[in-house]
Amino acid sequence: MMSTLFSPYTVKNCMLKNRIVMSPMCMYSVENEDGKVTNWHPLHYGSRAVGGAGLIIVESTAVHPQGRISVKDLGIWSDDHLEGLKKIVDTVHKYDAKIGIQLGHAGRKAVIDGPILAPSPIAYQDDMKQPEEMSKEDIRKTIADFKEGARRAKEAEFDVIELHGAHGYLINEFLSPLSNKRADEYGGSRENRYRFLKEIVEAVNSVWDGPLFVRLSVAEYHPDGNKIDDFIYFSQQMKAQGVDLVDCSSGAIVPAKINVYPGYQVPLAEEIKKNVDIDTGAVGQITEPVHAEEIVSNGRADLVFLARELLRDPYWPLKAAAQLGVSIKGPVQYERGWQEILPK
Repeated sequence: MMSTLFSPYTVKNCMLKNRIVMSPMCMYSVENEDGKVTNWHPLHYGSRAVGGAGLIIVESTAVHPQGRISVKDLGIWSDDHLEGLKKIVDTVHKYDAKIGIQLGHAGRKAVIDGPILAPSPIAYQDDMKQPEEMSKEDIRKTIADFKEGARRAKEAEFDVIELHGAHGYLINEFLSPLSNKRADEYGGSRENRYRFLKEIVEAVNSVWDGPLFVRLSVAEYHPDGNKIDDFIYFSQQMKAQGVDLVDCSSGAIVPAKINVYPGYQVPLAEEIKKNVDIDTGAVGQITEPVHAEEIVSNGRADLVFLARELLRDPYWPLKAAAQLGVSIKGPVQYERGWQEILPK
């Protein structure tokens, strides 16, 4: 059977063997609050490479200690993190998959000791800490932190970088009028609200020439938030800057009730792809192989990002191949288990 899901996908100098991506998901597994990789991380990510995913993206990795979502998050703010990150890269490469890293800063959603930063001094919700409004110097330093994170990602030999501009974290906070009330050139119009991400992309591009993805929350579920036209505008700007793919998630910029169902965010990826000449990734409650195949074969998105389904089943790609009638080779060590169900 011909399958788009199991067809190669090439972006810049990187070819994925299929369109299945492990979405970045926090593991909260750092042991000494130092941001360093533990034994868990290569085991966790390597098992998804063995299971057949084309691209694995490491969880949101903080570019600054005060930008961690929690003290158990991975970090990339120091060269001391490189040795551990390189172990993840080498493990995933050994098992024939590509590896990406999501660079992030939690902004006002950081749950850590000490001051936290945001575009405006507005807490995410009443029971969370009020952030300090970022000065121009804070903005400049944070852009430099993203640049240094990208430099380290290149040194660790990651194949892909994704910038985390979704889920209410710092970049998202600048993009949204719900969290950005600034009166300077970083607030107000959508052109101004995009400026922070624009300058991060410029800084990253100065040290990184590989594939660059950006995750956006393409719906804010609030009448005063960004609309689809705003996200089309942001995506057009990113395309002009050389961003390769928009990973289309939604929500979490403010508390909101979201109607979740299988593929509920796919129309967002489809809308961006239809209106902007840029590739997209679809994510959210995608669990069935036939559904994943439909998304990419009908051109609704270019890649399918699986999250919790790959936590439940590292070997989902192998099972998907069997269900779709696609002949692929499972891990040689497990041939006795897979040879009876994989097509010959």
